[in-house]
Amino acid sequence: MISLGFSPCPNDTFIFYALVNRVIDTCGIDFELHIEDVETLNHLAMARALDVTKISCHALLHLQDYYRFLSSGGAFGRGCGPLIVSKLPYTEKDLNNKTIAIPGEMTTAYLLLKLFFDATYGTKPSIIVPMLFHEIPAAVKAGKVDAGLIIHESRFTYHEFGLSRVVDLGEWWENETGLPIPLGGIIAKKSLGPRIEIIEELIRSSVEYSMAHRDEAMPFIKKYSQELSEIVINNHIGLYVNEFTLDMGEEGLASLNELLGRAKSAGG
Repeated sequence: MISLGFSPCPNDTFIFYALVNRVIDTCGIDFELHIEDVETLNHLAMARALDVTKISCHALLHLQDYYRFLSSGGAFGRGCGPLIVSKLPYTEKDLNNKTIAIPGEMTTAYLLLKLFFDATYGTKPSIIVPMLFHEIPAAVKAGKVDAGLIIHESRFTYHEFGLSRVVDLGEWWENETGLPIPLGGIIAKKSLGPRIEIIEELIRSSVEYSMAHRDEAMPFIKKYSQELSEIVINNHIGLYVNEFTLDMGEEGLASLNELLGRAKSAGG
């Protein structure tokens, strides 16, 4: 029995549908599921509580001694980065000294926020409020925070809360590096040995199956999604599931190494 963690977000449930429902041959491997918010998964990985799990790429900086990053199942891409949004008409010059809600301190989104602040203001975000990602737009709307760092489905729905985009951190990253943005990926404990390659191929096969049978996978995806709109779910999958999900390749690896290098320079 191998413990497997992934988030309830549509891209993750899309990726793992065929695997966890045994629609494909799992090569005799049984999986014990842990479906949690990505920041919770980051902390479970830090405690080495899961054998295989989705994490934020930022968290890999602290996990490389114990886990191997898999080439399949990742969330990499262009035009898909986290956004800073606000209720008031701020510009990026207005963000310094503002209270900003974040989806967790180990998330790649927060690392990008820190890198952006360092490049723009020469400082770190001064007041952050960690909360679950799907709670952030409502918190900004209610004035509990000045701005919010949004990820996942919120990228498609923040307009419904009367919010405006201040900065696209994915666009900022791409302009800075010329590379796709490495948001998250799947890691496996090094102690799994030869089974790692099997699991990597199972994840790739599961993605390929969902790509060919999206309608079949949709009830499973909807079961866990924070967003019930099928349009938003399909937009989410279309943005975060791509050729990098099947194999991050050399360009994906370069972007991951660039992110980890910058994270290390920024003190993690």
